[in-house]
Amino acid sequence: MFELLGIPPQALFGQLLLGLINGSFYAILSLGLAIIFGLLNIINFTHGAQYMMGAFAAWMLLNYLGIPYWGALIVAPIVVGAVGIVLERLLISRLYHLDHLYGLLLTFGLALIATGVFRNFYGISGLPYGMPSQLSGGQNLGFMFMPNYRGWVIVASLVVCFATWFIIERTRLGAYLRAATENPTMVGAFGINVPRLITLTYGFGVGLAAFAGVLAAPIYNVNPNMGADLIIVVFAVVVIGGMGSILGSIVTGFGLGLIEGLTRVFYPEGSAVVIFVIMAIVLLVKPAGLFGRTV
Repeated sequence: MFELLGIPPQALFGQLLLGLINGSFYAILSLGLAIIFGLLNIINFTHGAQYMMGAFAAWMLLNYLGIPYWGALIVAPIVVGAVGIVLERLLISRLYHLDHLYGLLLTFGLALIATGVFRNFYGISGLPYGMPSQLSGGQNLGFMFMPNYRGWVIVASLVVCFATWFIIERTRLGAYLRAATENPTMVGAFGINVPRLITLTYGFGVGLAAFAGVLAAPIYNVNPNMGADLIIVVFAVVVIGGMGSILGSIVTGFGLGLIEGLTRVFYPEGSAVVIFVIMAIVLLVKPAGLFGRTV
């Protein structure tokens, strides 16, 4: 069928794979944004910089401390999440009861500072980060060649995204988090330290961005601008899925990645804007987003 359209099957499946990989990063990053906005009511524009910091943390752990990729997958999100916790306690926590615009401006400024610092020390040409030897090579699936590392990125993203959804939506801890956003006074009356819960939630959302950065490091050059190039698209994904919707971020992230890949096959000129066109249509039809709740 695709030959009739003049499209080789290998090209189609190759672009679908690329779209699924992009969708993996969209899903993890939008998930972190949705957690922070949905539970803390803050639009975290620093998220792209924290994604970049995760990639740089992996590079530094390898080159300065000799900690390889598998260790960086654990250590880098913890380190970057800890930096996020410090920022939340010192700065962001002061804005919870103010308009969203104040949080947006503060986090935007923090993102510019972080990007500028890394650009000053490491330049903008990008630093290579090799993939682990265990994931080199690939698999011949008959209709396409699947690089092992790309497959790992997709599987790891799916596992992390749906594990996060399960924790927030199906566990007692998740119930405490949701209740703390609705009525922190009542939750505090049960002996739960609400400020600490909120701080750890922010740190977890930041850690998700850093985890995505580590996954991205072997695919893309580690670059101070890598987060800035991605954050606008991720915000569009969050808006389409529904601000604060955990499931919406996951489904929309992977789905829009596939749509973007298909657009590259059938209409390459529109691949850079297709997500924003979809966002405009969704906002016209359902302003709360596909999975969002109308207040």
